[in-house]
Amino acid sequence: MLSGTKVGLRARHEDDIPILQAELYDDVVTHSRAQGSPWRPITPGSKDSLLVVDDKEQGHVPFSVVELDGGTLVGTATLWGIDNHNRAAHIGLGLLPSARGKGYGTDVVAVLCHYGFVVRGLQRLQIETLSDNAAMLRSAESNGFVREGVLRSSAWVMGEFLDEVLLGLLVQEWKPNSKT
Repeated sequence: MLSGTKVGLRARHEDDIPILQAELYDDVVTHSRAQGSPWRPITPGSKDSLLVVDDKEQGHVPFSVVELDGGTLVGTATLWGIDNHNRAAHIGLGLLPSARGKGYGTDVVAVLCHYGFVVRGLQRLQIETLSDNAAMLRSAESNGFVREGVLRSSAWVMGEFLDEVLLGLLVQEWKPNSKT
């Protein structure tokens, strides 16, 4: 497990999937804001779920996020779009409703940075988030990410186009602040 100050990132367990599906995936609005694809119902236990891990997929590394204090599942984190040639990847995370507003997102971003830069040897990490996602913008910027641009009307979310903010962090700019 990779550890921050509040949370740990570990492998996805089979019993995590129903919780993540019920609290994140089945929430149509949350899913629509977090994913670049439309929501559709998925049968519980389906191997078609976005939450089922394919260990052979090298460009996508999903984690379950747990509280260090007690090991309670609080969300999901992902390093995705891994480009080994250009040594870059994207960061994504989703916290269960009960885990929001506790500083876990900032800690998850810190641990994903450690994983990307130290464990994977990447040069650049990138985050794309909706321009009104204040929590993710705060988590990214407190970990040193820099706003690089706005993708105007680039995300179709629940009947309207929304702007996305593009943030980047280079390894030489990174200031590690988490224990691992």
